[in-house]
Amino acid sequence: MNLTLWIATGLLAAVALVGGITKAFVPKEKLADQHGGEWTQDAGVGFVKTLGALEILAAVGLTLPAVLDIAPVMVPVTAVCWILLMAGAMITHGRLGQFMFVMLNSVYFALAVFVAWGRFGPQPFTGQ
Repeated sequence: MNLTLWIATGLLAAVALVGGITKAFVPKEKLADQHGGEWTQDAGVGFVKTLGALEILAAVGLTLPAVLDIAPVMVPVTAVCWILLMAGAMITHGRLGQFMFVMLNSVYFALAVFVAWGRFGPQPFTGQ
């Protein structure tokens, strides 16, 4: 179970890091031209960059607290935050009729639910 949770966490962290770097450093106009990035047309530059920064922080929050054994409870807390972010992403892509992205975000949502459940419940980092 612990290994499965680490794999799920690693996948989420990779997705968060790539998505965060893209949103934080790729110009909004270039994002808007890409399939799946159409939502940025109506969003402010600051909002897109802030989402990017939050996703980079999510990648850090999903991994470093457990690796460094400093406040490892932040891993499931970050997973809960990722759940909320993915709910928003599913709503946004759903409104644009991008149902393949809704499905992809629902996979990330499910992985985050699994990580939050596993680390708050049967496989916490503390008390072992």
